Amino acid sequence: MLECVVNISEGTDDEVLAVLRDACGDDLLDMHRDPHHNRSVFTLLGESAPRRLAAAAVSALDLNVHTGVHPRLGVVDVVPFVSLDGAPHDAERARHAFATWAAEALALPCFTYGAHRSLPEVRREAFGALAPDAGPRSPHPTAGGCAVGARDVLVAYNVWLPGSCLDAARDIAREIRQPGLRALGLAVGTRVQVSMNLTEPTRVGPADAYDLVSELATHHGCDVKGAELVGLIPEAVLHAVERGRWEELDLAEECTIEWRIAHRSPD
Repeated sequence: MLECVVNISEGTDDEVLAVLRDACGDDLLDMHRDPHHNRSVFTLLGESAPRRLAAAAVSALDLNVHTGVHPRLGVVDVVPFVSLDGAPHDAERARHAFATWAAEALALPCFTYGAHRSLPEVRREAFGALAPDAGPRSPHPTAGGCAVGARDVLVAYNVWLPGSCLDAARDIAREIRQPGLRALGLAVGTRVQVSMNLTEPTRVGPADAYDLVSELATHHGCDVKGAELVGLIPEAVLHAVERGRWEELDLAEECTIEWRIAHRSPD
């Protein structure tokens, strides 16, 4: 079984988001929108829904008029495939198939990432030192480019700080980066966010990330103002966290991949 967590560069327009959501059909497990990032994360099952969503996004969105605090390569910014059955070759096959399809059907330049290349490398080098793996060599005029990945399960997780702590958030992000934890310090509206990707969540999970940020925030004279799970979390990662901390960490049984699959709408 494949999960695909598509990041779309749109988080403000209700009508457009409704169109994009409808394109996903019953394969949509979760949609998380952030108007300040101007970004939405769609957690999908299978290979058909990501294609329908990508086609709808390329038709509806224009990167030339997009603004938001999160880095982006294109309107269909990131399309990572994840094998939920522990079969990485399935995700790699789906990555290749999607990139080939998007290049042909949407004229969308696609850069692949995974074991051979990281997503941060793609963001740094795309259309410069790095040429697309599929599609035109220059950006699509309105859709930009697309990063298509095959990866293990990842948890996107944010910790909030007061608006006066932007420099501290950036320092904290630099200090906590390590294998299994990527971080950025971002100004988001009137607050500040340490935005993290937990790429080895069974080793560095949400509680570990929260505590790392909290400890360093105290040293910087800042108080943590909350946490935010973006998208879904594996059941095993949730259950590794003491239940008494779930509310503090913005975690719940209903936010697990397994719960959403079990309770998804019938085909």
